[in-house]
Amino acid sequence: MIHFNKNNLDRTTSPYLQQHKENPIHWQEWSKEVLRYAKENNKIIFVSVGYATCHWCHVMAMEAFSDRRIADYLNEQFVSIKVDREQRPDIDNYMMSFLQETQGQGGWPLNVFLTPDGRPILALTYMPIEPRYGMVGFFELLHVVKENYDKYGREIQTYFPAIRAEEPVEEREVIRTITENLSQGFGAQFPPHNTLLFLLHYYQKNKDENIKQIIEKILDTMAMRGLHDHLQGGFYRYCVDASWTIPHFEKMLYDQAMMLWVYSTAYKVLMKSEYKTIVEKIIVCLEQTYAHEGLYYAAHDADTGHQEGITYVWTKGELQKHLTQEEFNQFARVYDLTENFEENIHLIKKINVFLPNVEKKILGLRKKRKQPFTDLKIVTSWNALTGIGLIHAFRSLGDEALKARAVILFKTLLEKHYHNGVLYHSSLNGEIQREEFLEDYAASLLFATYLYEETNQHKELVKEWCAAVHEFRNHYWAENKSNDFTQVPAQTFDHPVPSSVSLAEMALWRAGIILN
Repeated sequence: MIHFNKNNLDRTTSPYLQQHKENPIHWQEWSKEVLRYAKENNKIIFVSVGYATCHWCHVMAMEAFSDRRIADYLNEQFVSIKVDREQRPDIDNYMMSFLQETQGQGGWPLNVFLTPDGRPILALTYMPIEPRYGMVGFFELLHVVKENYDKYGREIQTYFPAIRAEEPVEEREVIRTITENLSQGFGAQFPPHNTLLFLLHYYQKNKDENIKQIIEKILDTMAMRGLHDHLQGGFYRYCVDASWTIPHFEKMLYDQAMMLWVYSTAYKVLMKSEYKTIVEKIIVCLEQTYAHEGLYYAAHDADTGHQEGITYVWTKGELQKHLTQEEFNQFARVYDLTENFEENIHLIKKINVFLPNVEKKILGLRKKRKQPFTDLKIVTSWNALTGIGLIHAFRSLGDEALKARAVILFKTLLEKHYHNGVLYHSSLNGEIQREEFLEDYAASLLFATYLYEETNQHKELVKEWCAAVHEFRNHYWAENKSNDFTQVPAQTFDHPVPSSVSLAEMALWRAGIILN
């Protein structure tokens, strides 16, 4: 039985929800019982969606969600629910679709007000307590929502995300669109993993020199500038500026997985030695900062002690103090040591040269600092993508240890997340989250097809998971099988990872070849 007059997030398996267990708001986890309580008591539902390494989620937690006045009003007039978007992609997809359709853009924290029977009223992202940045204050907004619901609540329409029919597009048309967009400037600050994989395969087949130049420009920009952790290896989530200088410093497992896939493929196709080194450093990053008992943790936070990026930046004085004059001169020839992050230096390169001894020395100093929070959650689909990345790294580098690592990952994933024919989405400290999603079955099936090619094993499992993936398809691809939420159309947009639909289609296509 749930006690609704208290914050109940101390019992959750989500690291993100655990971060909010001290808020004065009476937060609840999403459940049938909570939804029933809201409906029976005619209370507006306030749903706040985020994830453990989200900077602006932390800001709102410290501001609005720690404010006693806001908490008292929410506790009296609303039922407040916290959702981890990484645990519940179905709820996140639904709420994000509503936000984007009504506001024209999205982001996290994703805050949505629902009628007591679950119809969306209003969605928005970060909100300050009091009016600023041209936004209404959150406390004032709560009153506006309540007043408008009391007046017009019965007129609010039921919402269901649009199901977009994906029409086949000719390869030449895709290439034309991509090249036109990229010729206008490489300004997108998120790494375009999926576009790069497509372009690499296109170039390998057609040897189009224009496409090669586009690929190398993107790969080199990501490798040399602020998206790349030059000391540890691996990549941050995205950059906040068009020049790719300053990142949002969170580091996600799925980005490491996709970058491993991309740079492994790039090395095999283009044979640039720099890409081989980047692959090797991503693997070091995975093994040193994500690996846990055969699997990989979800993410590392952007913040350290509520300050974003503070673990990763330097002053020139610090570098000069700890390096010899020769080491510092060598470092300054490769790296741009201009202050670019307040009065500090976030490392970016002037030339794509590696300094393993000097970089190792500076990394040793960084490791002595306080480190960002690590999200210890194990996500099935992200681990499957990491396994696919390891297989591609093995194929490009020829290192048998990488194939062995992928085999161990697959075996451990089965042991921990696959029980009685059900593939579960995530776990924390061995405790399983018991929802099923298309992204997990599709990514794991795809992983299994790659492993089959290398080991000639798991053919029966490929067949079994083919059937499981097909269960998510009726008139459209569905993301979830949840019994506490409506069935949501699966994602078709490949960002930041391949969409559930893309993974499913590719996995079934490859599995069909294996199964004749």
